[in-house]
Amino acid sequence: MPGTGGKRSGRSGENAAKSSTRNGPGDVEATMSGRALIDLEFVRGLIAAVDESGIDSLEIYRAGTRIRISKTPAAAAAPVMAVAPQVPAAVGPSAPAAAPAAGGAPAAPAPEAKPEAEAAPAPSNLVEVKSPMVGTFYRAPAPEAPPYVEVGSRVTKGQTLCILEAMKLMNELESEVDGIVREILVANAEPVEYGQVLFRIEPTGA
Repeated sequence: MPGTGGKRSGRSGENAAKSSTRNGPGDVEATMSGRALIDLEFVRGLIAAVDESGIDSLEIYRAGTRIRISKTPAAAAAPVMAVAPQVPAAVGPSAPAAAPAAGGAPAAPAPEAKPEAEAAPAPSNLVEVKSPMVGTFYRAPAPEAPPYVEVGSRVTKGQTLCILEAMKLMNELESEVDGIVREILVANAEPVEYGQVLFRIEPTGA
């Protein structure tokens, strides 16, 4: 019957358009999808062109039909493993720094040590004896003589504590209070500045 034969012919052409076409021993694979019929000679020509060229795949749309030609069959993507970069450990003469705290915040730097001279403030009850001039500090009246006072010496008001040399003149520095010498802050024969603390005396008596 003519009508039945026409339907079969149309279905056969549609199935041919959806099928895969190979050229040669499995080198190039062409996949077609769509309802419109494509000239198979045209498809074979595309397959031959891709096979002879340096490209791996070709995809075109023609008359509502998508044609994809690929030399390499599609393969499942290989799983990708994330590898964290390795950070080299710091090398140095000092000890390694402390590890960062939880949350990524860097550890606070250790406070710097203060000089010993500023470590402990003087007690508030001590009287400071300061230099009234710029000069050279001498603890004794002569190089071979004993010092005027030592730490722990008891002194009275008006007693000589040291000599300050300025402009070749020897000036005796006297105590203004009765008390005990607790600190001597300058070494013998050292230069001193105006207002520099030389002694600290703990007052005694009324």
